[in-house]
Amino acid sequence: MQRRYEVAIIFCLFAVLSMGTLADEKAAPLRNVILIGWDGTQRNHLKECLARGETPNLKRLASEGNLVAIDVLRVTDTKAGWTQILTGYNPEVTGVFSNGNYQPIPKDYTIFERLEKFFGSENIVTVAVIGKKGHMDDDPPQKIRVVDDESAVPRKTPKQPKGKRKAAKVAVKPAKLKKNAQPQEGKIVEENGVRYRIIPGKPYYHTREGMDVFINGLIKDDVVGSKTLELLTKYKDNPFFFFVHFAQVDHSGHAHGENSKEYNDAIKSGDFWLGKIVAKLKELNLYDRTYIYVTADHGFDEGKGSHMDAPYVFLATNDPGVMRRGFREDIAPTILERFGLDLSSIKPPLDGHPLTKSYTPPVW
Repeated sequence: MQRRYEVAIIFCLFAVLSMGTLADEKAAPLRNVILIGWDGTQRNHLKECLARGETPNLKRLASEGNLVAIDVLRVTDTKAGWTQILTGYNPEVTGVFSNGNYQPIPKDYTIFERLEKFFGSENIVTVAVIGKKGHMDDDPPQKIRVVDDESAVPRKTPKQPKGKRKAAKVAVKPAKLKKNAQPQEGKIVEENGVRYRIIPGKPYYHTREGMDVFINGLIKDDVVGSKTLELLTKYKDNPFFFFVHFAQVDHSGHAHGENSKEYNDAIKSGDFWLGKIVAKLKELNLYDRTYIYVTADHGFDEGKGSHMDAPYVFLATNDPGVMRRGFREDIAPTILERFGLDLSSIKPPLDGHPLTKSYTPPVW
C-alpha cells in the first residue's frame, strides 16, 4: 500500500510538472522567420567565397545553426525554383514547371497564405520584398487578339491598386505587328472566327491577395535591403514572415558569367545585406526569436552565363534544428513546422519534408 501511495505521488508530481512545461511552451513568444533568397548562387562558388572569408555574415549565421546542401531535381530556373521553395510542392501540383510553362499558384498554397489562415490575418504580418519583376510577378491573365503569331505582343500589364489586390479583369488588345518579333508565350484560341493568345496569370497572381506586403521589381540589392530594413522597423511589434529576394547574383551571372568578378561581388553584396538585416534585428531586440534561412532557387552553369543545368545550391541558417541536406521543396515544410503548423493536416500533402527531421528519399 505504501509503495502504491509513493508511486501515485510521483505520477501526480510528474503530471503537474508536465502541465507547467506545456503551459510555458504555449506562452512562449512566437518566433519570426526571414527567408532570404540569393537568386542564382552556385554552391561551389559560394564555398570558394567562404574559404576566402568573403562571406563572414553567412559563416557566422551558419555557426549558430547549419549550412547544408540543397539539390534541385527539377528545372533550374526562377519561376519553378521559388515556387517550389515557397510552397513545398512539385510542379505537378502548382502548375509552375518553368519560366515558360506556368500558371498562377493555386490559392492558399504558399507559406504566406497558410500562415495568414493559421494565425488569422490580424495576428501575423507576411511580406515579400523582391528584386526581380517578370518571373516573380503577380500579373493578371491576358487575352490578346492575334494579328500575327510571331508578333503578338501583350500590352503593358495594367497597374493594380495598392493594398490587398482584387483580381483584375482580363485585358484584350489587338497585337501589334513587330519586325523580327519572337513568338510569345501562351496558347492560341479561336472565338467567333477571331484568334486570341491567352497569357496565363503570373505565379503570384492569387498569392498577392492573401498577404500584407508584396513589392517586386526593385532590381538592386541596395533597394531591396533598404526596403527590408524599413519594413522590419515598421512591423517590429508583430509576429512576421519575410521573404527577401536579392537578384544581383543572377543578373551578374547572366551579364558577365559565373566565374566573373561581378558574379563574385554580387555574392558579397548578398552577404553584406545579410549582415545589415541581422544587425537591424538585434537593434530591435528581435534576433533571438527570429530564424533566418538563406538559400537560392538554382545555381549557375560552371563558367557560363546560363543556368540550364545548375542543380546545386545551399541553405544556411541560425536554426540549430536543421540537421540534413535536402531539396528545394523541403524548405517550406521546415518553415511551416517552425511556426507550429501540423504538416500532416495540410491538403494536398506537401511533397517536401522538414529539414529538422531525418528523411531518406525513395529510390527512383
